Order: sequence, then structure tokens, then C-alpha cells
Amino acid sequence: MKSSVIRTLACIGICFITGGALAADIQSPMTPQLQPIKTESGWTFTFVPYFWAAGLSGDVAQFGLPEVQVDASFSDILDHLDFAAMAMGEARYGPYSIFGDVIYSKISGQSGTPRGILATDVELSSETFAGLLGAGYSVYEDNAARLDIVGGGRVWSVKSELSFSGGFLDGRSATDEATWVDGMAGFKGTYSITPEIYLTGWGLIGAGGADLDWDVAAAIGYNFNNTVSALAGYRALGVDYSNDGFVFDVVQQGPMLGLKVKF
Repeated sequence: MKSSVIRTLACIGICFITGGALAADIQSPMTPQLQPIKTESGWTFTFVPYFWAAGLSGDVAQFGLPEVQVDASFSDILDHLDFAAMAMGEARYGPYSIFGDVIYSKISGQSGTPRGILATDVELSSETFAGLLGAGYSVYEDNAARLDIVGGGRVWSVKSELSFSGGFLDGRSATDEATWVDGMAGFKGTYSITPEIYLTGWGLIGAGGADLDWDVAAAIGYNFNNTVSALAGYRALGVDYSNDGFVFDVVQQGPMLGLKVKF
């Protein structure tokens, strides 16, 4: 009798322990499954080559000549574009970041002279370089958004060359150029609408060699995976520089497309 009771109690105990283990492994369909928050540790790097279809408007003066008002669409510039390269990059460690942006373009054009006495043809080529290097710190960050306060400096270099062919000035050329640095400060931000779709943009303003230097942009991005995403947006960049007869007071603006690679 005692042995049968002991066997019964042992079976009940085994069933109770086994049932408890199964209950721990099997969750109710109504029980929410918490997803762990993934936080990146260590350095992360992004590289963004992009295409900016920008027009140009404003006032320029070089070679000691009076100011000339310029209003050229991107298609006008494209007709005379020799080469262009644009890219951004960022290195991030937690809330800290280092970023850069490089823009280079070279355009040229040739025209005949009315009488052809001083020269039969005149060719003008212009190179423009703008390089930004800065650092940032995240003042707000959660699972969907991040806002950085940023500061840095932008180097500008504008160089133009006139070349003459034929006439008395055949083979002659003249160069006028200027290089300056502007301090910049502002904000950069990112907001994720879904895991795939996000918004990003920035706003910077500064001065130094120029009386005013500013840069604003807004874009929407799509994540193909954790490494590659595409960007489409609009950017406007303006600078007001004048020194010793050299004037470069222009605004460049237009749509932009980019490919973001993260590693």
C-alpha cells in the first residue's frame, strides 16, 4: 500500500515539474514578445557618393572686370561641364561623429570675338572646390530619431583662366583665383518612418573669409539592407565672398541623388 502511494506521489511530482518546464517554454499567443534593442558599439563608417543637379545664380566678378549677374540652370551648366565629383563621409562612435563633404566641378566655354583683331577666340575655364570637415555630438537620440549639433570649417577655392587664340593676344592667358575658409555650425538629423524608409537633412550657417556661407538639405532614404541605402532630396548652398575685386556671391541649388554605404 505504502509503495503504491509513493509511486503515485512520484508520478504527480514528475508531471508537475515537467508541466512547469513546458509552461516556461511555451508562451501564450497573447503574450508580447519583446525585441531586444540593437545598439551599435565601436566605430561605424558611411560613404555617400552623390549626384547634385544644381543650377547657379548670383553675381561674380573676376579679372578686374565689373560684376556680372549669372543665372544658369543645370542644363546650361551641363553643356559646359568637363568634370564633377561629389561625396560625403562620416565616422561615428556613440554620440560623437566626424564628417566631411567634398564638391569639385570644372566647366569651360569658348566663343569667337566680333572683329578678331585682339583675338579670334576666347576660352574661359573655371574650377570650383568646396570641402567641409566637421564634428558632431548627438543631443537627442532614440530608436527612431537622432539630432546632432555640428561644427566645422569649409574651404573654398575658385579659379578661372582666360585663354586667347589668334590676333594680337594669340597664346596669351590670364588667371584669377581666390581661396578662403569659413567656420560653420548647425544641425544634422535623421528620422526613421519605417525600418526601410527614413528622412535626413541638415542646416549649416557660418562666415569667415566670406561674409556669409550657408548650406541646407532635406532627403528621403530607403534601406535596401543594413549596408546599402539610396537617397533622394534637394539641396541649396550659398556663399557671399568678395575681396580685392574678386566677387563670388552665388547660390547653387537643385535635386540630389546619392548611394549610402555603411560599414
